[in-house]
Amino acid sequence: MADLTLTGVAKSYGEVDVLRDINLEIKAGELIVFVGPSGCGKSTLLRMIAGLERITGGDLTIDGVRVNDMPPAQRGIAMVFQSYALYPHMTVRQNMEFALKIARKSRAEIDAAVNKAAEILQLTPYLDRLPKALSGGQRQRVAIGRAIVRDPKVYLFDEPLSNLDAALRVATRIEIAQLKEAMPDRTMIYVTHDQVEAMTLASRIVVLADKGIAQVGTPLELYERPQNEFVAQFIGSPQMNLLAGEVVETGDVTTVKLQDGGVARSAVPTRPEDLGLTVNIGVRPEDLTLTEAEGLFTGTVEIVEALGEVTLLYFGNEPGAPHMIAKLPGIHADLRRSRVTLGAAPEKVHLFHAGQSLLYR
Repeated sequence: MADLTLTGVAKSYGEVDVLRDINLEIKAGELIVFVGPSGCGKSTLLRMIAGLERITGGDLTIDGVRVNDMPPAQRGIAMVFQSYALYPHMTVRQNMEFALKIARKSRAEIDAAVNKAAEILQLTPYLDRLPKALSGGQRQRVAIGRAIVRDPKVYLFDEPLSNLDAALRVATRIEIAQLKEAMPDRTMIYVTHDQVEAMTLASRIVVLADKGIAQVGTPLELYERPQNEFVAQFIGSPQMNLLAGEVVETGDVTTVKLQDGGVARSAVPTRPEDLGLTVNIGVRPEDLTLTEAEGLFTGTVEIVEALGEVTLLYFGNEPGAPHMIAKLPGIHADLRRSRVTLGAAPEKVHLFHAGQSLLYR
């Protein structure tokens, strides 16, 4: 078990800042997922924790010990990379035991560690096979097994599923979740750009943006209570709809008159001095419903994507109309070119001012 603390951690290449003022506490046994747009520094931060990138500012401690200048081999960390990086001429067993041989462990220790890891990862039947005789998912499990046998304090995963096809990604994601359950005391840090991986695997998610941390929280906290517009639109697919408007009634339920003529009611409380405040209302596509009453948006359905269990409705090709997406349960293929009104329950309507949620002011 290991606690990690990042205090004011920064990374720059010359005069170019990549990350700055990263403050994060990771408790022993957590599975932390780093997400964010391409180029936000997810993998760089992971490599700094591993010791593969130099920390140019701040401190990184593992179990209270500052490790900024400690070599990777001494940090008690094992890393699983995006590529499997297996030795093609070695069997699964030989690949998994290689690091232990280098560390001059006894034969009994090596066999015990390899057999235990193989059992956890369901690789026992494949121990005598070469990597070329394995599927992509099995090869990735061997790469994970190579990390497990070292019994590290912290496991680092750098987009380990990105090279797999859709079906294998699902299967291997489930296997990683089962692996975490089998090792509840192990700390894991996982980098991905896939929201499904983040939402299903994480104890907490760290959203990175603009060279820093945008928000940290459990998957459902980020989904239900985003602190800012960036997180609101980054978490969830399709992304949250944003519509501009003005607060016309304050209180426990806030009424917003929208620029396109609609009216939205939100369970986010406001104060009398907020009357007339310019805000963006945010509502997720899956929280929109068809209504005959006054709604927050009325428009013509331009595109329909019927996916079976749900139907996506796209609006916004009319001049001056906001771009909107609704995600309705069931099949509604007959709505194309129809003019419909959408509403949402007040508890599903978020309020943002200057990019920040009014819930957190």
